[in-house]
Formats: sequence, C-alpha cells, structure tokens
Amino acid sequence: MIPLCSPKEASLPTAIALGSFDGLHAGHQRVIKGIERNGPGIPTVVSFWPHPREILFGEPRLRLDLPSEKTSLLEPLGIKQLVLIPFNRELAALSPETFINKILIETLDARDIAIGENFRFGKNRQGDAAMLKKIAEESGIKVSVIPILKDQNGRMSSSRIRSALNSGQIDIAEKLLGRPYTFRGTVVKGKGIGNKIGWPTANLEVDGRKFLPSLGVYASWVWIENVKTSFPAVMNLGPQPTFSPNSPSAVEVHLLDQNINLLNTEIIVQPLKRLRGQEKFENIKSLSNQIELDANQARLLLKYKN
Repeated sequence: MIPLCSPKEASLPTAIALGSFDGLHAGHQRVIKGIERNGPGIPTVVSFWPHPREILFGEPRLRLDLPSEKTSLLEPLGIKQLVLIPFNRELAALSPETFINKILIETLDARDIAIGENFRFGKNRQGDAAMLKKIAEESGIKVSVIPILKDQNGRMSSSRIRSALNSGQIDIAEKLLGRPYTFRGTVVKGKGIGNKIGWPTANLEVDGRKFLPSLGVYASWVWIENVKTSFPAVMNLGPQPTFSPNSPSAVEVHLLDQNINLLNTEIIVQPLKRLRGQEKFENIKSLSNQIELDANQARLLLKYKN
C-alpha cells in the first residue's frame, strides 16, 4: 500500500499530479499519466482534504473515494505516494503565486507537474493552468496541461458518477468509474429485527464522508476481511419504514444462503443492481415475503454475473 502523508512528510523530490481526483475516472487517470515515471521526481498525487467547499461554504462534500481507498487505486497507476494538503482558510487565502512557490516548489520540491486544463487554485480561484505553467516553468519545472476528457454524453466528471449513483444506476456509475463501485464498513450490533423475521442482517457502520447510492434494496457482492471469496447478498440502504420510519438511514446486508457471524468484522460491499426502492409494509409477513422475492431476484442476477 502506498503511503498517505502530509506535505511535510512527503518523500522528495516529486513529480506531481495535482487535483481532486474524486472517483479516479478515466479523465483523472489521463492527468496522472501525464507525469514522468522515470524522471528525478517521485510519482506523487497531491490533493486537498477536506474539500475546499466544506471550509469556504460549509457544504458537506461526500467522497466517491476516501483517502484510504484512493491509495489502493493509485498504486497500480505507478504512483508512489498520496499527499493530502490540509485545506483551511489560511491556505485558501494564499495568492496563486504563493501557493506555487511555498507549497509546490519549496515544500514538495516539484520537478514535474500535471494538471487538468480546468484546474483552479489560490485565493478566490484566481490561479489557472496558464499561470501555473508560466510560474513553474520559470523555475525549471515541467508542466503538462491535460485536456478535459469527453465522451458522447459530455465531460467526464465526478458529478456524473454521483448523479448515476443518486438514481441507483450502478451500471452507469461503474462504466464512468471504469471499475466496480464499492464501499466498506464495520459490522456493529443492530436491533436484531432481521433475526426475528428470518432474514438476519449485518448492520454496517460506514464512514459518514463516503458517497453512497440512492436508498433502496440492491443485489450485491460482499467481501469479508481476510477471506478471498465473495458472497452474494441483498443490501438494504435506508431507514426501516415498516418498523421505525423515523430512524436514520442504515446499511444492512443479508448474505444469501450463509450463516456467518460478522460482528466487528470489516466488509466491502459492491452493489450490483438496485432491485426496488424503500417500501412500508402492512405487517411482518408481507415484509418477509418481499425480502424472499428480493433474495430470489438477487440470486438470479448474481449467478448470471458470476
């Protein structure tokens, strides 16, 4: 696993791919491939944490990839370290020139920089690709400005991936990501309702900064820590409208045809297809019957996909 570090902890000198890179879609990967792998700089991705809009406007920004997930995705791309610049109001107040000189040149000793053509930085987003290229190249730093990647539906973007997940279109999200969409969580003790109705579930505690798909029931694959085999499952994402309609959303996973105690275990969930939305049932029997229908549908889908 490549290291996740602050700018002061980074190995120097660096060859930097600079940007948010949330989702690491094909457009992001083009920028990352824009840095030299055999030059003097250590191949490095530099990003910001938390998202600037969280600090500047108080907008919560859920991430398609948390930093711990991103490191495993960057390693196959030849990246040797992920550097997160702590974003705060002090950093936001830096002029573009100061950001380049203090952060990229002095702190990170950049020898090579790649950015997307729409990258903005510095106070009030005054800095752009042309400014970065001019100032950095005056210091002998190579700068590659990568054109925005487009397909038949427009610009490749994290927003399109979020939109697909928001509408439960997992297949579209995965096509844009270029890989399966997954999230992870630790199994915690629940209310035991699933056991009472014959459908025991693992209740997941998921990092609140992770972007999750729309509420509903999904056919899914599940990986258990230290176990190489994947397990077919049905996942419910959302509240429990039949038992506790006012409760907060939860992630519950039922492993199909398995009886495994997962308490305190970390698992990875790959939703494959949204089967239906959230429903409130008249009684436990109706709910149990619907879960059985969901399970049968998931078995067919997962057997086909396996």
